[in-house]
Amino acid sequence: MREHGAVHLERAVDDYAAHLAVERGFSAHTVRAYRSDLEQLSVFAAERGIRDTDDLDLELLRDWLWQGSQAGLAKPTLARRSASARGLTAWLFRDGAVAKDVGARLTSPKTDHRLPRVLTRTQMDSMLDALVLLAAEGDPLALRNLAIVELLYASALRVSEVTGLDLGDIDLDRLTVRVLGKGSKERVVPFGVPAKNAVADYLTRGRRELLAQGSPTTSALFLGARGARVGTRSVYSLVARLLEGLPGSGSSGPHTLRHTAATHLLDGGADLRAVQEMLGHASLGTTQIYTHVSAERLKESYGRAHPRA
Repeated sequence: MREHGAVHLERAVDDYAAHLAVERGFSAHTVRAYRSDLEQLSVFAAERGIRDTDDLDLELLRDWLWQGSQAGLAKPTLARRSASARGLTAWLFRDGAVAKDVGARLTSPKTDHRLPRVLTRTQMDSMLDALVLLAAEGDPLALRNLAIVELLYASALRVSEVTGLDLGDIDLDRLTVRVLGKGSKERVVPFGVPAKNAVADYLTRGRRELLAQGSPTTSALFLGARGARVGTRSVYSLVARLLEGLPGSGSSGPHTLRHTAATHLLDGGADLRAVQEMLGHASLGTTQIYTHVSAERLKESYGRAHPRA
């Protein structure tokens, strides 16, 4: 604990971002989002003559959120801004930089709870069949794309987890993959034979050609066209293209495949806690959203099929 005393707000934001990355183990993406929010708060405060942490108050924080609301920011963005501000003020208070946690009573706007987008099994089969046909020609990127999508769906991985995989993380004999999730928490996740075959084929016929375009020493499992580790943006683009022609509203990124995998597991009778462990959720409540998805899908099927619906 340091003694209470004024700290420049911009310096406090830098220190808090470092705290999130080093001590809390937050992902680089999350740290960037929090830093961006708080840097905007610093600008907003400076425009009102507030530059030190001592001068922060609840009214300023509420005004900042109100300004964002008037500018048309979405409710999830405002909720994240609120969480960023509360996290900063709570940390400043715990660290002894301020005498009071002024953000403790800052509330988040209620977000619209929409169920995540989930593909049907027929849609998933069609998507994977199309990728299999492309990979059959032996193009290294097509082989890689099939392996990535198979693994995303088979193991319900986050896109950052897939792009962060190294060669030593995947065990084709045991059909398991070791991933580093949120908060630097490691878990081991199973996958099936189709994913095994796709990854093995990529390693045999695709990765070697891609490796020739870049560093021969990289340990990354999935490579880009230039031989370096594939980036999350490339995987987002890949999945977005695949989802473009499919019916359904909602997210068109890799997280849709994670939602789909979790829902299909529960549809097939998997235990909720087992799915929680597989997804790497800290709270069972986060996983329970997929039980609601399954219930909604059941109601839709009932409405279409039952003569007395």
